[in-house]
Amino acid sequence: MTSLQASNSESSGFARLDERIQRWIWTEGWTALRDAQERAIPALIDADRDVIVAAATAAGKTEAAFFPILTHLLQQPSTSGLVVYISPLKALINDQWGRLTGLCESLDIPVVGWHGDVAASKKHRFLKSPQGVLLITPESLEALFVTRGTSMSGLMANLRYVVIDELHAFIGSERGKQLQSLLHRLERVAGHHVPRVGLSATLGDMRLAAHFLRSTDPEKVELIESKVSGQELKVLLKGYEVKPPRIELEPDLANPEPEDVVNGSILDVASHLYKVLRGTNNLVFPNSRQKVETFADLLRRKCERDCVPNEFWAHHGSLSKEYREEAEQALKEGSRPATAICTTTLELGIDIGSVRSICQVGEPPSVASLRQRLGRSGRRKGESAILRAYCIEPQLEQSSSTSDCLREALVQSIAMIRLLIAGWFEPPRVSGLHGSTLIQQILSIIAERGGATAAQLWSALVASDGPFAGVSKDDFVALLRHLGTLRVLTQESSGLLLHGEVGEQLVNHYTFYAAFATEEEFRLVCDGKTLGTLPLSRPLLPQQGVIFAGRRWRVIDVDTEKKLIVVSPYKGGAPPMFESGHSMVHDRIRQEMRKVLAETDAVAFLDHEAQQLLQEGREHYRRADLKTTQVTQRGAEVELLTWRGDWVNDALALLLTQRGLASNNDGLVISVSGGSKDKVIEALRGISQLEDLDPVTLLAEAKNTLREKWDWAMPDEMARRSFASLCLDLEGARDTARTLYMQER
Repeated sequence: MTSLQASNSESSGFARLDERIQRWIWTEGWTALRDAQERAIPALIDADRDVIVAAATAAGKTEAAFFPILTHLLQQPSTSGLVVYISPLKALINDQWGRLTGLCESLDIPVVGWHGDVAASKKHRFLKSPQGVLLITPESLEALFVTRGTSMSGLMANLRYVVIDELHAFIGSERGKQLQSLLHRLERVAGHHVPRVGLSATLGDMRLAAHFLRSTDPEKVELIESKVSGQELKVLLKGYEVKPPRIELEPDLANPEPEDVVNGSILDVASHLYKVLRGTNNLVFPNSRQKVETFADLLRRKCERDCVPNEFWAHHGSLSKEYREEAEQALKEGSRPATAICTTTLELGIDIGSVRSICQVGEPPSVASLRQRLGRSGRRKGESAILRAYCIEPQLEQSSSTSDCLREALVQSIAMIRLLIAGWFEPPRVSGLHGSTLIQQILSIIAERGGATAAQLWSALVASDGPFAGVSKDDFVALLRHLGTLRVLTQESSGLLLHGEVGEQLVNHYTFYAAFATEEEFRLVCDGKTLGTLPLSRPLLPQQGVIFAGRRWRVIDVDTEKKLIVVSPYKGGAPPMFESGHSMVHDRIRQEMRKVLAETDAVAFLDHEAQQLLQEGREHYRRADLKTTQVTQRGAEVELLTWRGDWVNDALALLLTQRGLASNNDGLVISVSGGSKDKVIEALRGISQLEDLDPVTLLAEAKNTLREKWDWAMPDEMARRSFASLCLDLEGARDTARTLYMQER
């Protein structure tokens, strides 16, 4: 690592480190501590507070935490202290094991990785002498509680710190709620307060992150946010219009090649990637595994055609460990150029060295994700971070959707890049009941203790300082009774709760330890014919619309047990090409999109084609008078432009559908069928006057509200409340309906 700050001779923090750590720093050739490292030493060395260290990728966050933590352990010779490091990825644990072992060997402090690929002999040595640094995932820590419950208090007796890496990856998710519960349980078995240390490169709101880390006392969490940067950012966004594949232009083409069946615009993007990336290390992020494979294949074939070694590697979660590690090694070794075409698998902190540039194909999942990815680029001294973005827009026709006419994908990409440059990114969502994970934790604690009473479970998980403090006592009691009805739990005459017949099977299965569910595919069927499968990420009501295979369909029925959606063709307007329905878009992004469309100045980081496409979107925005009009009649449909995020739009689409107006959240636009503009405005008036926003009533007919792993085991009313708390903004929908009604009446 190279110097960013004053020399160590001028560092007050350096002087406080153990002399063996000082010697290691000098041996490594460091001439200075970095900003985050300097500030973390006084905050962490006494083990008397919770700390969050937020700094750019490769800013030395691991060392910022462990230099003072290890110094503290070395200053306590009378006890063998333990540090638990929790990571979201096994690959990151392997990375950190290599990174910390070099330092800790010189200090005679053991470092133990703990996951499924670690030898049982190494785990056994730790169990006999629980000291040093334990690197573990939440799932493996859960397994420790379940399988070693009676010995956990002894294992954690000398626990001094808990370090959570990639903190932002946990916040707001079921896995994050599981982590909060595990942290709470660790302190209970340790029998003393344990400082929590969060490390992250991307945190949208430090105070919300502090609330996640220590919800009972967030104001006392010390926040270390490194502002040292000064790195130059170079951005280029290239625009393309869809071109048909060659096979459509030449249907009699003999012996078509793979390139002949791919859209011409995809070939154009691949050609530019090949031209600008060859000879350097890069990461390319398309928005799906299918596109990863498409681009990796096209780029590899270009290398073969030019008789040069392949430089392009696919990397995603469906590939085997060997294939993924082959791509990682090609990037890391630095002896040859290598570019990974990847999903989010290379977004987190796995060490792959520095890459020259980041390429984003299509709109990014979020500004925070884009910032995390960009942290991989320009890490060498004097290098700029480089972002190349590619946006493919459809050719416009008379029947084109409003989304396409506004060039929604392009405008969203522009808005997200502008917010990135301005330093904004999405704040973590910390609200939510997380009833699914509560069920898992109930079963886990019963396994850990060999049984528990309802009062003990309430005290450990809910109460005033528990991780599930938002759950009411009535809901908790109803949940336990429902779990009994399902034979997940059973109760002895003494009141002790144990696993029931079903519960035993669930807890004894290897999948129990993960709190999250993988997204399941639903089969779409029309007139008995299967159209294909798609992951259903939004709630559906009968009569709502879905977009599939470039066509619109009306939902007839949803069977969540059989994972089946029965649809009929819908003759509404042309579906947007924009890929809505994936990542949830924040209010702030949609507001920035409106600003982009309302402006007239050129956007500096667009190429000529993208400038032309943006101009078309702006012209439609002005021509349709969308600055003042948010409810429009478009053929048989009424369209609402709320300029709000997807939590609001999903809720408003549900509320409109509930009133007999089949509605679908298409991204920027909520499309409403089955009624005139006047009828839609009247429905908005009714929604704006809602006083009771109880999701139990509002979601009575909604399908696919059982989204998380254990939702099936919740009482129906609690499941609706849990879903709404995580996925909908009902108050925002009511406020938006009021705004639209007042504007249009």
